[in-house]
Amino acid sequence: MLPKKINLDLTQPIYHGSVQNLYAVPEHSDLAISETTSGGSVFDVGTIFNIAGNDTARAAFRHYAFQKLGTPQSWQALNNLPLADALRQQLTQFQQTGAATHHVGMIDPQGQVFSDTLPEILNNLTLIQKYTVLKPQLQKYLLGHFYDYAPYHHQDNFVIPLEYIVRFGVTSGSSILRKYENLDVAQKENYLQELGLSHPIKAWQAFDTPIVDFTTKYEPEDRALSPQEAAAITGIPGEQFIRSIHTALLGAYLLQHIFNQMGLFLWDLKWEIAKKGDQLVFVDTIDTDSVRVTVNVTRNNYSYFVHFNKQAMRDYYKLMHADWYAGINQAKKMAAQTAQPFTEVLQTGQQKGEYPPTPEVDPQFLAIQQQKFALIQAFIQQKTNDFKAMTTDIATQEVVYYLSTPQSEVYTQLNAVEV
Repeated sequence: MLPKKINLDLTQPIYHGSVQNLYAVPEHSDLAISETTSGGSVFDVGTIFNIAGNDTARAAFRHYAFQKLGTPQSWQALNNLPLADALRQQLTQFQQTGAATHHVGMIDPQGQVFSDTLPEILNNLTLIQKYTVLKPQLQKYLLGHFYDYAPYHHQDNFVIPLEYIVRFGVTSGSSILRKYENLDVAQKENYLQELGLSHPIKAWQAFDTPIVDFTTKYEPEDRALSPQEAAAITGIPGEQFIRSIHTALLGAYLLQHIFNQMGLFLWDLKWEIAKKGDQLVFVDTIDTDSVRVTVNVTRNNYSYFVHFNKQAMRDYYKLMHADWYAGINQAKKMAAQTAQPFTEVLQTGQQKGEYPPTPEVDPQFLAIQQQKFALIQAFIQQKTNDFKAMTTDIATQEVVYYLSTPQSEVYTQLNAVEV
C-alpha cells in the first residue's frame, strides 16, 4: 500500500548527488524520496552553479512528465505519427495501460503525496519506487583495464546500465557530431550505418525519423557504445532489449509533444530504464538536465538556436571560460589513461595550478536561466497561454547577452545558421 502522507523529518541522504539527493522512507523500504536541488553540474565536475527556482521547476516537470507517461489517454496524442508496426503495437499497449514508471507522486511541503494532480504549492520533493543499481566492477590487467558486467546476467529488478539517447536531430553540442567530424571517410560511412542514417550529419539538422544510441551509465565517464555492445552488457534478452529501444522512442515522442506545447523543439533526450521481470520501467529523471530543447530567434540575418535546458550552461562555460573547459578535457584524458576518478584528477590538478579554477557564472546570465525555469513551472501550473511569446522574449535576452561580449562571433558559429 503506497503512503498518502510522508514524514518530512529527513535524515542523512542515502544518496548525495550533484543535482539531487535521495532519502529513505520509514516503513517503506521499496520507496525513496527524491530531493531536486538548485545546484547544477556540467561536464561531470559536480555542483558548480545554482539557479534559483530550478529545483522546484525540475521536480514539477518530472511529476508532470511521469504522470503523462503513466496515463493511457496521454498516448492518444501520438495516433497520427507514421510509426513502424512494432512501435504501433507497443503504442497500442501504452494507450490501454500507460507506460510503467518509478514515479509515485509529488510531495507537498506538509508531506501530502499527490499522484494524479499537482499540489497547490509545488515542492522539490517527489516519491519514487526504488530499483537496484548494480555497478560494473573495474578489472585491471597488465597496463589495461575493463568493466565487468557479469552480475547483470544473473539478476532481476535492476536499472539497465545504459543511457538511451533518442535524437530527433543534431545540435552543435551533440556527441555524435563531434565523433563523426573526427572520422575519416570510410569510418564515417560505417558510423552512419551504425546510427541508422543514410546521409551525412551536420549541426542543426533535424532527422526524418528519430534514432537511438547508447552510452554507459555507471562507468566514471559516459562511454559511447555500439548497439551490439549495448545489448551485450545489459544482461537482458534480445527481444526485451528491442522493446526497451521502442519504449525509449515512444517516450521521446510523447515528450516532444509536451515541449511543442511550450513552443520548444526537442532535439534529444536521455532515458534510463529498469527491468522487472518482463516489464520495462521508466526510471531516474526526465527534466531540463536530460533533454536538449530550443527556440529560434532571428537577428542580424542569423537564426539563433537558444537552449532551454542544461546545454545553455555547457555552452556558457565553453564560450566564456574556454581555458577552464580545456583543463576539464585534459583532466578527463588523464583519468581515462589511469582509471582514476576524473574529479580527483581535476581537483588535484587545480590545487597544483595545472588546471584553471572553477569560474563564477555572470549573475546576468543566471537571471536569464532563472526565467526559463519560471516559464516551465508556469506551463505546468497552466498560469499562462502565451508561451511562444514568452520563450521568444527570454531567448532574445540570451542572444543579446552573447552578442554584447567578445565571444559573439564564436557564439554565432556555434548556435546559429544564416538565413
